[in-house]
Amino acid sequence: MSVYTKPITEIIQNRFSCRSYLKVPVDSEKQQMLQAFISDIRVGPLNTSVRYDLLAAENRDRKALRGLGTYGLIKDAAGFVVGAMGPGNKNLEDYGYRLEQIVLYLTDLGLGTCWLGGNFTRSSFARKIGATTEERLPAVIALGIIADEAQARQSAMRQSVGADTRLPWENLFFDGKFGASLSRQKAGPYALLLENLRLGPSASNKQPWRVIQAGNAFHFYLQRTKGYPPALVKTVLQIEDLQRVDLGIAMCHFELTASELGLLGCWMVQEPPINKPDALCEYTVSWEID
Repeated sequence: MSVYTKPITEIIQNRFSCRSYLKVPVDSEKQQMLQAFISDIRVGPLNTSVRYDLLAAENRDRKALRGLGTYGLIKDAAGFVVGAMGPGNKNLEDYGYRLEQIVLYLTDLGLGTCWLGGNFTRSSFARKIGATTEERLPAVIALGIIADEAQARQSAMRQSVGADTRLPWENLFFDGKFGASLSRQKAGPYALLLENLRLGPSASNKQPWRVIQAGNAFHFYLQRTKGYPPALVKTVLQIEDLQRVDLGIAMCHFELTASELGLLGCWMVQEPPINKPDALCEYTVSWEID
C-alpha cells in the first residue's frame, strides 16, 4: 500500500524548488507523520546504510549553507531533513534515492522543499544528528510552509535559470545502444516511468541520467557534465559527487512509478556489454523486469 495520498505522477509534477517560506512552524501532526515516515528508512535500494532526521531551523544553520550560491538564499525555512550515509560503492545513489522519497512525501503533505547539495559532513547539521566519522552528509532538504506558491515557482525559475526546462526525451532514453533513440511507443507502459524520471531535480539542472532499454532491462548511466563542478571549486569546498546523488533521484522516480503501475522488477548492478559514447559516461545500475 502506497504511503502517498495522491498519484505519484501528480506529486512529481507538483514538486518544485521552494526557497521562500512563511515564518511559521510546520504543524505538529505533519511533523509527526514525517518523523514516522523517515524513521523507517534505514537502508537504500542498493544496500547502503542511511538514516535521516527532522531538525527545526536555527539561526546558526545559515553558516552551514554558506558557499552554496543561490541555494544559500533560503528564507524562513521551518526545518531541515538531514541524513547521514555509511560507506559503500553506491552510497551516494542510495542517499539520493531515499532523500527524494522524503521530498515527495513532503510534497504530498503540501509542504515546500528545496534540495541543498554540497558537503555538510563537518557542519552543524552533522553535529546535530551525531554523525560518526564513517558517515557523510552530501545534501540536506530545506522545508516549510510555502509563502506564495505562484511567486515561489516564478522565483525558483529565475534563480535556477531554466529549472523547469528539461532535456528532450530523445537525448536521454535509448533503444539497445547509445545514439538510437527510444520511442515512447517502444517503451510502452514504461514510458511514464521514464517521463517521471525526466522530471526529476538535479544539481544545477544538469540532468546527467541516461537510460538504455535492452531486452528485459533498463540500464542506467551517469553522463557526467564536463567541468562540473570546476575542479578548483570541488577541491576548495570539498563538494560531494552530486551527479551520483542525481542518479539516485532518477532511480526513485522510476521505481515509485513502477510500483504504482504494478510493473514489477528489481535493481541489480551488472554492467551490460554496451559501448559508452565517451569517457564521461559511467554505468550505474540496471532495473530488471520480473
